Amino acid sequence: MDDRARMPFPIPILAVALALSCVAGRVAAKDAAPFAARGGLELASAAAQAWSGDAVLVYVENDESLSGDGAGTSTRWSYLFFSASHDRARVWSVRGGRIVVAEDLDMRFDAPPVAAGWLDSGAAIAAAERGAGDQVRKLSGAHLETMLLMRGAFSDGDADATTWTLVYRAHGVPSLFVMVSAADGKVQRTWRG
Repeated sequence: MDDRARMPFPIPILAVALALSCVAGRVAAKDAAPFAARGGLELASAAAQAWSGDAVLVYVENDESLSGDGAGTSTRWSYLFFSASHDRARVWSVRGGRIVVAEDLDMRFDAPPVAAGWLDSGAAIAAAERGAGDQVRKLSGAHLETMLLMRGAFSDGDADATTWTLVYRAHGVPSLFVMVSAADGKVQRTWRG
């Protein structure tokens, strides 16, 4: 069996998540109102288009803790874009209505673009908790730690599907991963890891 099939995260995804976390860690914390993932998309997209006219959104992730109220809000979100003409990926992190980080990713990440019209973070949480709520509730003291949006990373069926992957953590037990279609909100799969 292929070792990648047994790992909860493919190696490239882990590397991207670690790189984005390092970028996020360098930004000083300031008071900012939490917002849903789409709330910073326009600003990040404008910056990406100024950087490269062929830039496409390939990844979105919360950079700071989620609000915990089920609304899918965070005070900072990262938007990763890939440019074929630059053969590079660049991340913009948005907080408080402004870009607080804009950096090239120091690794190759030419993922396919996410589909247009993706569900926002709050709708993804609502869908996950409708479809996998029993599993989430069984995790005593669980909280939603991470939300990431990308295309084809964990999908068993449609490799072109844009999905949200939600990571619920609880002390002393493996995390619960819930993958939700960003098109229709259906839970596609869950796993522990």
